[in-house]
Amino acid sequence: EQASLIRESQYQKAEYKRLEKEWKKRLEELEMEVRHFDIEIERLKTERKERSAALQRKLFEQFRMLNAQGEVKDLYTIFEQTVQKVPPAGAGECALPKLLQYAYLHQLKPLAMAEFWWGDSPKNEIRHHGYYYPSCKGKCEPILQHMLQGLEIDENPLLNPVHEEEELEIVFEDEWLLVVNKPAGMLSVPGKAEDRDSVYHRLKKKYPEATGPMIVHRLDMATSGLLLVAKTKEVHQDLQAQFANRSIKKRYVAVLDGAIIKTEKETKPIAEKAILIAKDTVSTKKTAKAERTGSTGRIELPLCLNPLDRPRQMVSSEHGKEAITEYQIISESERITSESENTFNESNRIDESERSINESRKYTRIVFYPLTGRTHQLRVHAAHPEGLGCPILGDELYGKKADRLYLHAEYIEFRHPIYGNILCIQKEADFHKKI
Repeated sequence: EQASLIRESQYQKAEYKRLEKEWKKRLEELEMEVRHFDIEIERLKTERKERSAALQRKLFEQFRMLNAQGEVKDLYTIFEQTVQKVPPAGAGECALPKLLQYAYLHQLKPLAMAEFWWGDSPKNEIRHHGYYYPSCKGKCEPILQHMLQGLEIDENPLLNPVHEEEELEIVFEDEWLLVVNKPAGMLSVPGKAEDRDSVYHRLKKKYPEATGPMIVHRLDMATSGLLLVAKTKEVHQDLQAQFANRSIKKRYVAVLDGAIIKTEKETKPIAEKAILIAKDTVSTKKTAKAERTGSTGRIELPLCLNPLDRPRQMVSSEHGKEAITEYQIISESERITSESENTFNESNRIDESERSINESRKYTRIVFYPLTGRTHQLRVHAAHPEGLGCPILGDELYGKKADRLYLHAEYIEFRHPIYGNILCIQKEADFHKKI
């Protein structure tokens, strides 16, 4: 009986090896078939891509855009001078290029033009019904640079120096660092146009012996307020590290263009925060006793650049980076609109009747505590329907234009890189008593 079991075991082992070899061979044959299909799929994908590109090129070559001088260029020729080199999908289909093309084809001379948004805002971008917006940079700007040649157009206001004669205010200074009050309309650091006025240019000229990048963080050109500057490379690195680990505390004050109606957005209460009501201060105390008023909340909307409409940012759960803002509503009041603001309002809105009575009469004073530092974070979190749904007054990117953007970085708290003490610096906004 034992011999029988041994023979049966040997047979089963041999059968197992035979079956293993047979199925291994079968699997290899199937893998070869799959590889054949994979190769064919990749070939078809490549062919589809090539055919699609050829068709797109053929279509874009049909877009032969005129300008006021009678010159003609197709879209491929126009976009050869851009970073992307090829026209993006939908190029040439926007309203303004089509209107200009019609005018040139019918020997008409354009005198003025404007584009406004009609309807609800897209989910990711911020648009307000009836508000004027400039053409997008990704698709329209290269086309319009060609089509507007030969027309008399206004100078770009961004190229005109706004604060050329104005002295840059220094709020705090010692031998290692300084804090300046950047005026609205001035760049923190130079952009593409290297000769444009900026805080960096001013301070590099004032402190030629300073080393390192100097500017520790940035404020949007339209935003005013406290900007931290290092005089040495080592101090700059230390302060940058404090920003990276989020130990630096900042507070912004803003005026919203309207009243916040959607109180259901205030779903995430935040801890009690001390509001410094005093005027300009420089202190080494870490806390300040003050009153807390109004509603508080927290906004978490991931942000990324809108690639076709720089420098606008957009909300994107897929591509956006984490962006968190805590806020506190200070007051809501009736707004007495100045004559200059009325002019701005009328130039940036097509129909006053389209605007709610509540929005036209109210403004909201609010304090922001950004926990992250994304580009345009406070502006988008204020204006987006899933944020506060109420743009900052004077925000021409996400709301409507006024005499300035009513956003000011009024307070910053950080550890001194050399002495180790905590510095608390505050500068009141120049619009504090204006509204």
